[in-house]
Amino acid sequence: MTIAITREISPRFNECEITHIERTPINLDIARTQHEDYVRALKSPGCGCDVVELPAEADLPDSVFVEDAAFILPEVAVITRPGADSRKSETESIAQALSPFKKLVYLKEPATLDGGDVLVMGKRIFIGLSTRSNPGAIDQLNLFLGKYGYDVTGVQLHDCLHLKTAISRVDDSTLIINKNWLDTLHFQDFHLIEVHPDEPFAANCLPVGDSVIYPTSFPKTCARLEEAGYKMVRVDVSELAKAEGAVTCCSLIIQ
Repeated sequence: MTIAITREISPRFNECEITHIERTPINLDIARTQHEDYVRALKSPGCGCDVVELPAEADLPDSVFVEDAAFILPEVAVITRPGADSRKSETESIAQALSPFKKLVYLKEPATLDGGDVLVMGKRIFIGLSTRSNPGAIDQLNLFLGKYGYDVTGVQLHDCLHLKTAISRVDDSTLIINKNWLDTLHFQDFHLIEVHPDEPFAANCLPVGDSVIYPTSFPKTCARLEEAGYKMVRVDVSELAKAEGAVTCCSLIIQ
């Protein structure tokens, strides 16, 4: 069984952290409807998730983006230490939700890490060196995860919030990428599908089950993925994107 952990949108969502885009008003009703549609996509036959829906955290504006509070491996779940001070307490309820399913490992100060900066490809883990994640996190992760055979490497980013804004997993050997926002040398062993040049934010997708959850906002890149043989489940996350969110951000997937 595949389990997905999600969290409802905070009533203070309009106070979310913004780094690389201009702040625009978020319609909370539309955002909540889009999030409900996203949860339905996770539950759909093609994705097949049993969804654990956590209640909204009223005082944590960004908390719908549960991906940033943890990342999950077959052996353990790593509880992160988010880079924005306003988000550090998001990890408490996520740790509680994950504890029945996984052994937990916690990052500690001075490490900072957002889960959106974590890309796991087999035993290789890539960490985006962003405004939210620092080299101290890489050092701690290599210490914690080396005994399981993982190798953790930093990737320098520019002009985007997280590593998975610029690149994300499509399957075990394939990545979707915006080559303008990171050093591609780290990923030369993988098959790369480039985003359409008209859609720079299109490099975030969520493979679950036999499908790939993907934003409706990027039809040209979606067509490239379909041409490559992937079954796409399209969701509108345009209001969530106003908070620099994307489809991987809103769930934690436990296989």
